[in-house]
Amino acid sequence: MILTVIATAAVLAAGCSLFRSKEKEVDSVEVLLQTGTEAYEKGNYKTALKAFEQLKDWYPFSKHVTLAELKIGDSFYHLKQYEDAVGAYEEFAELHPGNEARPYVIYQIGRCYFDRVATIDRDQSSTRKALETFRQLRLQYPDSIYTERADDHINRCMKNLAGNEFYIAKFYFKSKRYKAALKRFQAVVTAYPDVGMHREAMDYIARCEARLAALSPTP
Repeated sequence: MILTVIATAAVLAAGCSLFRSKEKEVDSVEVLLQTGTEAYEKGNYKTALKAFEQLKDWYPFSKHVTLAELKIGDSFYHLKQYEDAVGAYEEFAELHPGNEARPYVIYQIGRCYFDRVATIDRDQSSTRKALETFRQLRLQYPDSIYTERADDHINRCMKNLAGNEFYIAKFYFKSKRYKAALKRFQAVVTAYPDVGMHREAMDYIARCEARLAALSPTP
């Protein structure tokens, strides 16, 4: 009889402990969510990132995990840790292909590249990646508000790429490498016809062709 009472008490104690544990888990999720949200709204992105990462790692089955995953990407972005932000956003897009935030996520991936766009005399890898991402957004979500925002960035990317092509072409021209310069100026005309460099590029094309003709041996 005594053993039965002890056993029953142990079971009840375990049940109460489990109940308290579950209560504590819910409270912990809420606390992390509140901490992360408040820190994010105040611009304390490192604190926000830590809270959202803990929520994701400690409570992977919580209903708040999706939001935490999104805010992890946003926190990295605001901290200008762009590679980490791209990784977080891409993971979100892969895990939640039907989520309503997906257009925003693709836009943010583009912004991670766009915010690193260099001047025209520098490597344009980030510009090309930004342009590719924004075009993907336009193709998949043509009616999204984020597509409208991306259109301005697309124009900036096109101007940057055209400017880089023109910059290299002028370098070749000044170096008297007229054949290489001609190809670059022609690329400006054909690939970037609407960025305001068409007339000047055509002028240089005529000058290149004249120099090449003058250098050609007379038959």
